[in-house]
Order: sequence, then C-alpha cells, then structure tokens
Amino acid sequence: MIIFYELLIILLIILSPIIIIYRLIKKKEDFYRFKEKFCFFTKERGDGKIIWFHGSSVGEVNSIVPLIEKLEKKKTIKKILITSNTLSSYTILSKKKFKKTLHQFFPIDELFLVNRFLNYWRPNAAIFIESEIWPNMINAIKKKKIPLILLNARITKKSFYNWKKIIFYSKKIFSKFDISLTQNLETITYLKKLGAKKIKSLGNLKFVQTESLLNSNLTAFISKIFKNRLIWCAASTHNGEEKICANIHKKLRRKQNKLLTVIIPRHINRKNEIINELKSLQLKVVTFSSKKKIDKHTDIYLVDSYGDSKEFYSICNLVFLGGSIINHGGQNPLEAARFGCHVIHGPNIQNFKDIYYLLNKHNISHKIRNNNDMLNKVASSIGKKRNVKNKNKIISMGNKFLKNNLKELEKYI
Repeated sequence: MIIFYELLIILLIILSPIIIIYRLIKKKEDFYRFKEKFCFFTKERGDGKIIWFHGSSVGEVNSIVPLIEKLEKKKTIKKILITSNTLSSYTILSKKKFKKTLHQFFPIDELFLVNRFLNYWRPNAAIFIESEIWPNMINAIKKKKIPLILLNARITKKSFYNWKKIIFYSKKIFSKFDISLTQNLETITYLKKLGAKKIKSLGNLKFVQTESLLNSNLTAFISKIFKNRLIWCAASTHNGEEKICANIHKKLRRKQNKLLTVIIPRHINRKNEIINELKSLQLKVVTFSSKKKIDKHTDIYLVDSYGDSKEFYSICNLVFLGGSIINHGGQNPLEAARFGCHVIHGPNIQNFKDIYYLLNKHNISHKIRNNNDMLNKVASSIGKKRNVKNKNKIISMGNKFLKNNLKELEKYI
C-alpha cells in the first residue's frame, strides 16, 4: 500500500507544473505563494513555542478561528501556524486580525518535502482538523516525537469504508494520533475500528461563535443600499442552485416588487458563469465587488468575495444553505443560525447531518424536498422575525464546546 501511495505522490510531483498552471488560470492558486507547497517558505519561523494547525479548506479553518483567538492570548505561545490546501481558506484568514498567527500552504505529502517542512517550522504540537490524514506527514511527525492531535474529528460512513478496505495500513496511521477529539458519536465508533487509541467527544467546534466583530463599515454599507427592500439570502450555492433560486425570485417578484435575492456562491471563481446564467433569465445583477448601488430594478445581489457572509446574515432573516439540492452533502448552516436566521436546505445534508438534526429539532431549519416546496417556504418565511432564543441557545452550546476542547488541548501544547 505504501509503495502505491508513494508512486502516486511521485506522479503528482511530475505533473505538478501542469496542475499548477491550470489552477493559476482558474484562480485557485496564489501566483506568489503556490511555491509554499514545495517548501519554499515565505514567512520566518522565529524563536519560541509554535503550535501548528492544519485544515483542508474554508470549513475546517473557520471552525478553529475561535480557538485561535483564545490561544493568541497565551504568553507561552509565540506563534501559531495554520496550513491549508486552498486559496479560499487563505483569503478567509487574511481578513482576521491575528497578531501571532501566520498562514502557509500545506506541502505535498512527499518524504523529502514533509521533513523539510518539519525541520523548518519545528512545531511543538501538530493539530490536524476533521479528516485531514496525510500518511507521510503523520509518520514524520511521530518520528520527531511531536504531539499529534486530531481535532473536531469527523469520519463519514463513506470515508470509513474506504479506510476499511486497507484496514491494516489504516490502523498504522490512526494509531499514531495521541488523541482524537471528535465532533459526533458516529466518528467515535469508526475511529475505534480504524485503530485510534485515545478518543474523546467534547462537542463540535463549528457551534462556536468567533470573537471577531462584524465589519461595521460593510454592515452599514449594505444596510443602506438594501434599505426598503425585502431580502432573502442563498448562501454557499453550487452549480445549478443559483438558477433554482433565481427562478424562485422571478416568481415571487411578480407579487412582491421589493424583493431582492442575495446570492453568495461557494466558489467565487464561477462568478462570470453565474452572472451569464442570471442575465439569461432577464434578471438584473449587481456584484458586491463593483460597489455599485442597487436600484428598484435590481433582482440579484451577487457576493463575489470570501469571508463576508456574516455581514449579510446580520441583516437577513431567511437563508437557504446550498450544496443541499444537488448531491454535494450540504454546507455548514451554523453561522446563519447563530444570527437567528431561519434556515432552509435541500435533502442532501449528509456532511452535516448531526448539526441539521439539532437545528431541525429546535425548528431553526427546515428541509425542502423540491423546487415548489422551496418556493412556498421562501414565500411564507420572508419577513419573519429572527429567533433570538434559539440564537442564544446555540451560542451557549458553542461556548461549552470551546471550553472543553481548549482544556483538553492544553494538555498537549
């Protein structure tokens, strides 16, 4: 198994120039910083204790922001390193006002590169988020006797069966974690079967509210331009879902001429494609990046930036969470729920089924089964007051989860 994996990594490195060029064209890589993936570092390590977190993309990185805010206050920690694989996750982090925290892109999981990475950064603890499992990096970390933690661990049924196919190899990898802190009970069962030694369930960090305040200038800007308009939001949308939301807007606007639909796509590199699709439906579109004011004829406000969703949630009472009509598995609804928004979603929410179960139980979210069902739900929910009681309940729960996870992490860092 390890030989096959090494061959795949070698093939990836051989093809990397083509892959990087393609990703640069698609604006999925930073022109100056993609070299970090080959261990050409752009930041200095400096002296003192450094704690390293690694998360794949936006969701994983966002989930640890409240934790980072707490750790930055600890005098014993000189620096916090966050690595990720995607440009969008870096864009999110660049908007945070951290003092000790810096970002680098995660290196290709090849033996020479992972050792170069570890020798340069010399982390005092390595904390991998959710399901980030990189065999060569994990083996190298343990050889250097660095504490290794799997934080907010999540193993889905599909990934469990994939790991189970190579169970002998899987047990060698998962047994190397000093502790796994899981976000749900299902993951505990899977991790035990995969060979993890010490497992605790201390609550899902995605329930935690960041200390970061809203961008007051942005909130004031959008509150002003959306004044006197009836707003609903379609967030983290994927290909095909923008068109569904746009058609719902067209039908509802016939009766409600003040209606405005805010669309926040999951991947902003699809911006031009989305604009063309919306215009083909004879809808007037204004983009956030244009900074143009809307007028009475504007139908869609397209948010073509990362990290600004919460400002729109703060002035909107109804949010559709995408990735749930198509078979993607859903997107995290908690940020919208924390603002007291009513959340609607499609049937495909397997990536966040525990979260949605809790939100549905408290009548915070509602599942729609088809386009007509969604139309009726949007029509009946626009204008409803925010659910402040449930908002406070989620915040209280998140604070408890943060405290428990932080207390356990402090034993290793």
